[in-house]
Amino acid sequence: MKSGMNKMIAVLAVALLLGVWSCQPVKKQPEKKTDNKLRVGVFNGNGASPVCVIETMEALKTDSGVAPQEVSAVDIMQGVLKHLDVMVFPGGSASQEYNNMGLEAAAKVKAFGQQKNHGLVGICAGGYLFSTTPGYPSLRIFPAPDIRDHYNRGRALIGFKVNQTGAKVFPELTKVDTAFYQYYDGPMYDIPKGANITVLATLTTDIISNPGDPKGVSPGKPAFFTIPYGKGRVIASVGHPEATPGMRWMVPRMARFVAGWPLISYPKNIVKPQQYTHDVLYFPNVIAYEKANFWKLFSKEDDTVIRAIKNLHAIYSRPSIRWSMGLLRSTSPKIRTAAAQYLLETEYTAAIPDVETAYETENNPQVKVVLGKVLKALKTISHQKN
Repeated sequence: MKSGMNKMIAVLAVALLLGVWSCQPVKKQPEKKTDNKLRVGVFNGNGASPVCVIETMEALKTDSGVAPQEVSAVDIMQGVLKHLDVMVFPGGSASQEYNNMGLEAAAKVKAFGQQKNHGLVGICAGGYLFSTTPGYPSLRIFPAPDIRDHYNRGRALIGFKVNQTGAKVFPELTKVDTAFYQYYDGPMYDIPKGANITVLATLTTDIISNPGDPKGVSPGKPAFFTIPYGKGRVIASVGHPEATPGMRWMVPRMARFVAGWPLISYPKNIVKPQQYTHDVLYFPNVIAYEKANFWKLFSKEDDTVIRAIKNLHAIYSRPSIRWSMGLLRSTSPKIRTAAAQYLLETEYTAAIPDVETAYETENNPQVKVVLGKVLKALKTISHQKN
């Protein structure tokens, strides 16, 4: 009896020890670097917009030679940069991204960016993060300040033109007089005379989305610009190519450029600058129109919902792409079909799991055919598992 009791106590002790051990935090190990993939980290700490992180990751997946992964401030402190070639800082809030990194992680990022065949990419907030703006917390990489007056210019689809130097990085854009991409409160830079900054493209749109905004500030300002950084390189984009169908290929191209990798060409199904012919400024009336069409997505009339999708598509509404994911689960076959087609037209590869599930659960033969084609096409665009 006593022997049995001792055995039971021993078993309970071992179980308790195992339980305590299993509750200990497991240190995340950085992914090992491979020889045939460009390893690109996308900062996902506080301040980085979750949507921008997703869309940046998805844009990088359009390049089969790129291996993207999300990277936190903790990952940086634990040594993940040793296994990366490029770090991308996406849209969101630059000051919050900087705060979340802390001075030690920020120093590691700067040291990383200065190494040979390494680079940093900043998109919108990432551009703010790289600036040297008096009174604004930043990495102070670009010797150029952002114009803080009237910086909150809202949303727009804006135009830009590449110059001769930019054409070497983005030759696809020489086929159009003006290219366009999404914009959301991006930085307006004043490039000091003599600064070692190379402008690759300049803005053409006068962004005045709010009452009282001064005119003539944005035209001629840098849209894309770059600078050598130690033995590495840095590039920044004022707008959001990762959020612009037909322009998402620019993100892996920028990553390749800063790392000194070959600038490969991309297929025609993702390089589509010709589909935009004019800018769209989101004045209050356009925002009201967008919101009104959002509410129509809840209509009981199929035609009203489908018309709303087309209206949103016509103004290049960025959030409406994500709204369409929920419409895949509509009870209407017509709406499910329209939503799937819209997701394909906008290259929204982040919706692949939604489309895949919709395909697997679809009972309507005609809709299932459409979903199958959309799913196959989206997977062709995204060369990596979602």
